[in-house]
Amino acid sequence: MGNYLKRHTEALVKDVGLEAACKLTGKSKATLGRYYSDSDEHRDRFIPIDSVAALEAAAPYPHVTAALAELKGITLSYEAGASDTKEGGVNSDVVALSQRFALLMAEYNTSMEDGIITINESKRLLRETQSIQQVLLSMKLHLEEEAAPEPS
Repeated sequence: MGNYLKRHTEALVKDVGLEAACKLTGKSKATLGRYYSDSDEHRDRFIPIDSVAALEAAAPYPHVTAALAELKGITLSYEAGASDTKEGGVNSDVVALSQRFALLMAEYNTSMEDGIITINESKRLLRETQSIQQVLLSMKLHLEEEAAPEPS
């Protein structure tokens, strides 16, 4: 669980940018690095929640919040770009999902050619998985819209 949270902390910091993250949190680069370091000496060190809140307010995606939710088996409904979901509908979502899944499988196949998934390959697989989550969220929103009763 610790390494999982650290990876998402790193993704959050990198998403915002290291310099901007330092300004937003009031922490140094070294301190932020310790929060996502997997070395034994920093194993029990995690980013404070007020720093997470500041970074996630500036980030396009709430990496740490999503990770915490996933660890508890909770599904979040993230609405960044929800205005984009007005375009198309369930049919276009199904097409997008098929395309994204094909990209994920192609990336997986490429990654497994040598029998080892490297860190960079893992990151690419993670990006594709997150893209699939976004398409599924769009589909969910479209389905909820279609299932909503018509106003009288």
